[in-house]
Amino acid sequence: MFEEIKKSLKVSIWFMFLTFPIMVIKVNLTDKVIIWRWKNLILVGIGSFFLSFIWRYLLERKAKKAKKEEMGIGQTSIFLKIFNNPKYAKPLYIIFLLFILAFPFIFSMYQTNIMISALIYVMLGLGLNIVVGLAGLLDLGYVAFYAVGAYSYALLNYHFHINFWLALPIGGLLAAIFGIVLGFPVLRLRGDYLAIVTLGFGEIIRLILENWDEFSFGPSGISNIPRPSLFGINLGVKESTIFIYYLIVFMSIITIFVVNRLQNSRLGRAWIALREDEIACQAMGIDKTKTKLTAFALGATWAGFGGVIFAAKTTFINPASFTFLESAIILSIVVLGGMGSIQGVILAALIMILLPEYLRAFSDYRMLIFGASMVLMMVFRPEGLIPSSRRKYEYDPTKR
Repeated sequence: MFEEIKKSLKVSIWFMFLTFPIMVIKVNLTDKVIIWRWKNLILVGIGSFFLSFIWRYLLERKAKKAKKEEMGIGQTSIFLKIFNNPKYAKPLYIIFLLFILAFPFIFSMYQTNIMISALIYVMLGLGLNIVVGLAGLLDLGYVAFYAVGAYSYALLNYHFHINFWLALPIGGLLAAIFGIVLGFPVLRLRGDYLAIVTLGFGEIIRLILENWDEFSFGPSGISNIPRPSLFGINLGVKESTIFIYYLIVFMSIITIFVVNRLQNSRLGRAWIALREDEIACQAMGIDKTKTKLTAFALGATWAGFGGVIFAAKTTFINPASFTFLESAIILSIVVLGGMGSIQGVILAALIMILLPEYLRAFSDYRMLIFGASMVLMMVFRPEGLIPSSRRKYEYDPTKR
């Protein structure tokens, strides 16, 4: 215990020394005097001491947990215990679904709009989960397919007056085609090289939309995009918002169902095999080209659907809505929730999108909190909030 305190004191003194010029010395150029802020130095010292102590304690706890798991006596995560037990999981799902359905009638339109955005990110996270979580293909340009879906609806409506319901499948189809177009050049790439190429693809799409004025109207974007109608009846702003909310709830449920079925299908197992060991996957007779292209196409399809709904919700889009930061947020949702975990992605999407809106008081420190939370997650819980549970087959010699 004394050794731990001694180490934390050393860290505290080192941090005080490093931050001294920034946190303590302030030059007043008007009066030409130096202001010494010793209070800041004390706060840095105390804060770094306690953080160092907690950090070391958590690392030690993590090491003990890993040792227990190696010995076969590791404890199951509380999230996994709840979600893998039908006794607790089913009532929770029913309560959550009832809450979601009643949400627009309990909260204001502002809250409903925020929830629509969160559910769009649920769709995007589950779509990227196919590519990254199941197939193991690191895609940093996923927002490009989101942009394809949004611009397909906006441009088709502007030039050909195509309505939302017809544009929705077209947006998904065009995004899938772009996914295949991206997939072909990167079939032989993995890891960092794949990430760089997909990042470049996302930036190319954004730059085309920003600079090709005759096609996409450039930075000015496209406005007056119509909201979806109900059986040909044009709805007001409030009614339209509620309708879009229930539409995105329905689309999210469909996405969860499809992704879950894909995950447990022959194709899903091929994706997981590809993720774990590409050479062994090929040796087992799985077509690597077809498997990768299917992952890119299906993942992009849900991004296309999300883009069409986003364009209908905001009624205005421009290239600034589809920057690399959006791809980073969607990837963070997948990693934070747990690679390959449907429940984890849903929980992470709700946390990542809703918390910044409800913590507006800390808006100046939003990115700092976001970065710190991601670092802590990667160090102490790299498997995510709700890790993907694997099926285990045990041989019982008594049962033949």
